[in-house]
Amino acid sequence: MNGGNAVPDPDWQNCYRDMIASPRKAVSHVKHGQRVFIGTGCGEPVELVKALTDRAGELADVEIIHLITKGDAPYACKRLADCFSVNSFFIGANVRDHIQEGLGHYTPILLSDIPGIFSSGQIPLDVVLIQVSPPDVRGKVSLGVSVDIVKSAAENGSLVIAQVNPLMPRTLGDSLLDVNDLDILVPLATPLIERQSSPPNEVTRKIGSYIASLVEDGSTVEFGIGSIPQALVEFLKDKQDLGIHTEMLSDGIIDLIESGAVTGRRKTMDAGKITTSFCMGTQRLYDYVDNNPFFCFRPTEYVNDPYIIGRQHKMVAINMALEIDLTGQVCADSLGSKFYSGIGGQVDFNRGASHSKGGKAIIALPSTAQNDTVSRIVTRLATGGGVVTSRGEVHYIITEYGIAYLHGKSVQERCLALISIAHPRFREQLLKEAIEAKYIRQEMSDVEGHFMVASQEIKTSVLLDDGTPINFRHVHPTDLPAMRDLLYALSQETIYYRFMTHFKRFALSQIKNFVYVDHRKDVAIVATVPEAHGEEIIAIGRYYLDELTNRAEVAFVIHDQWQNRHIGSFLFKYLAALAKRSGIAGFTAEVLLENKRMQAIFNNSTFKVESLREDDVYRFKIEFN
Repeated sequence: MNGGNAVPDPDWQNCYRDMIASPRKAVSHVKHGQRVFIGTGCGEPVELVKALTDRAGELADVEIIHLITKGDAPYACKRLADCFSVNSFFIGANVRDHIQEGLGHYTPILLSDIPGIFSSGQIPLDVVLIQVSPPDVRGKVSLGVSVDIVKSAAENGSLVIAQVNPLMPRTLGDSLLDVNDLDILVPLATPLIERQSSPPNEVTRKIGSYIASLVEDGSTVEFGIGSIPQALVEFLKDKQDLGIHTEMLSDGIIDLIESGAVTGRRKTMDAGKITTSFCMGTQRLYDYVDNNPFFCFRPTEYVNDPYIIGRQHKMVAINMALEIDLTGQVCADSLGSKFYSGIGGQVDFNRGASHSKGGKAIIALPSTAQNDTVSRIVTRLATGGGVVTSRGEVHYIITEYGIAYLHGKSVQERCLALISIAHPRFREQLLKEAIEAKYIRQEMSDVEGHFMVASQEIKTSVLLDDGTPINFRHVHPTDLPAMRDLLYALSQETIYYRFMTHFKRFALSQIKNFVYVDHRKDVAIVATVPEAHGEEIIAIGRYYLDELTNRAEVAFVIHDQWQNRHIGSFLFKYLAALAKRSGIAGFTAEVLLENKRMQAIFNNSTFKVESLREDDVYRFKIEFN
C-alpha cells in the first residue's frame, strides 16, 4: 500500500530521457497481428490511441483489447476493419454499433477473472497503452483514475507504452507502478476524458428510494454502473457510518462524503477507506481523489474478489439489469441476441454480498423500456438473451413499483412477487402467461381483473416500548406465503375471536382473499418486522367498504406473541385515518362478547361509538366525526 507523501520529481524527463518518445514514435513499435491493450474508461490514453489509428494504413490484423473506453474509438469503423479488430470485455457506446454489426467481438467474462487470463498467458498482450501520473522521487507512477485491469495488463504486457500526464491525479492504494517496469514514456499534458452523469428522473429516483430503504447504517455499499446507483446517492445522505467498496466511482460520491454519511468506520476490510478500482466523472472528481488518503484504489483482482466482498459486514451490492424473467433469470449484457454491455462485476458483487453477514444483493431496473411500451419483466427472456445472474443466485429485485425478494422462493412465489412490481399495464398479461406456462396454479386465474398493488407511498412505522420497529404498509400479492404463515401460527382463541369459528384450516381461496385486494374499495394493512429473508407479517387489519352506506366493516388479527403491545390500537387508528382520507363516514364491526381487547380498542377511541348486543356478539357503529 503506497502512502500519500511521495514528492514529485521535477527532473523526471531528464532522469528517464532514454525512455521518452513522441506518440507516433512510441506506437511505431506495434506490428502486424499483435494484440494491443488500451487503458480503461476515462484513463484511456487518447493521444496514443489516435497515433495508433493514424498508422492504420501501415498495419494489418491488430487486435484491440479493452474493458470499456470513453474515447471516440476511431479504430472501430468498417473502413479500418482489416487493420484493427476490436475485442471488448464490456461494450461501451463507442463500440456498440461496431460489435452489433459483427465487425468486432465481445468476450463475456466475470470482471474478477480478467486479470487471471492476462497473467496465465491465455490472452497474451503484446503492447499495452496506458496513462499515468509523472514519476515521484522514488520512481513510482500512479495509474490514477483507472487501476482496475490496467495494472494486470501493465504487469503482463510485453511492451508497455505510458502517456505521462501531469493532469492525471495521483491516486493512492495499490495503484503504483515502478517507472522502470514501463518501456516507453510519452510526456503529454492533455485533459482527462470527463463523463457527466445524467440527472435522475422520477423513475430512477423512486428506485433509488427503495434501494436506500434496504441500506442499514454501517453497511458497505457497491455502486454499479448506470443512472440508478447515482440516483441513490441523495437518499443515503441521512445514513450513518457507510462504507464504500465498489468497482467504480462517479461525482456523486463527493456529495455523499460531504453529507457525513460515509466514514468507513465499520468496514471489515480497508476500514476508514473508500475502496475502488476506477472512477469516471468530471474534473471535480479527479481533483477530489488526487493524493487523497481517504481513497484506496486497488486492482480488479482485489476489488471484485467475491471472497473479499463477502467478508465485508452488511455488504450491499447494487447492479442493473436489462430484462428479468418470471423465474428470476437476469439478463444484463444483451438485448435479445444483440450484445449491449457486459457481465462486468455483477456476478462478483452479487455472490459476495449474498455471503456477507447481513448483506444484500440487489438488482435494479426500470419496469419498462421504449416509453412504457415494453415490459422489462417478462415471462421468458427475449430470444438470444443471455443470463448473467442465474435464478438460483438472485435475491432482491427492485423497480419503481417496489421490492421483490426471490431467494429461496418457489417459482410461483417469484412470479407473484415480480408481477407485483411490474408496470401496472403489463400485470394482467404477465399473470395470464404465467398460468399458461404452468408457473402459477390454474386456480389463480380468478385473480385476473383485480391484480392490483396499492400505492407504495402509504406506509408508516412505529417503535414499541422496547425499541422494536414495526412497519405498516398495504398488503400486496407477494404476501401470500407470509400470510399463510401468520394464519397458521394463530392460537385457537385468536382464530375464534377473529373468524368466529374453532376450525383451524384455511383454503387457498381464503388466504388469497387476504392478499388480493381491490384497493379501490377495500384496504388491507399489514404490520411487519424485519427478518434476514425480508420481513415477517405479524398482524393484518382490513376494512371493506359498503358503497351504499359509505361505511366500511373493519377487522384485524394480531399474532399471539405480539398481542397486548398496542399494535391493534395503532392499526385501528391507521385504518381510520386512511378511511377518513378517502371520505368514508365511519366503520362497523362485529365483536364476540368474550373479545374484551377488541371492544376496548373501539370504546377507547376518540370517535363516536355505538354498540348493540345481539346474543353473543356486539355490533359496533363508529362515526369519524
